[in-house]
Amino acid sequence: MTEQANTQICGNGERRYATREEFLKIFDQDMNGLYQLSFLLTGDHQKGERCFVAGIEDCATESRVFREWARAWAKRVIVKNAIRELHPRRSHSNSSAFPIVFSHNQQSSGPIGHFDVDAVLGLADFKRFVFVLCVLERYREHECALLLGCSASEVRDARTRAIEELASNGEMPSSRYEDRKLGQLAAARMS
Repeated sequence: MTEQANTQICGNGERRYATREEFLKIFDQDMNGLYQLSFLLTGDHQKGERCFVAGIEDCATESRVFREWARAWAKRVIVKNAIRELHPRRSHSNSSAFPIVFSHNQQSSGPIGHFDVDAVLGLADFKRFVFVLCVLERYREHECALLLGCSASEVRDARTRAIEELASNGEMPSSRYEDRKLGQLAAARMS
């Protein structure tokens, strides 16, 4: 039945759904980006690898997705596997679950510019998920909230705290209007 669904043909003779081979090609072409997403979400190479491999298996065996959405679907499967692996929940504590270790050698580039990977990995799970999804992957707050099973205001608060934590340690330049505004608000609070 899965093969039948994947080979369903549109009126113009074009396949409608992505095939197993197309998903495998996506994971092959986007391996670095998809693994980096998995690693940043899980904060651990072994867990990241498990989520990545499970993503390949899930997409190759179970997905009935329009071809045009296959690449976005692959990312979404990685995110869902990472959520299933870690169960990130909002902490009512202001402290990080891990000691923060900063390394100025390992830099990555994302839509916001350069950031220190170790600094991002030092964020508590929930803040890290929100930062990666909302800031780096540009998910909307309500979409992130649905994925994480929380409210949009909790996502907004976690995003703000993550950005403030990274900015206060000098690890993240601000390039978006909201982030600059946050910096101005934080500076006003300190004075």
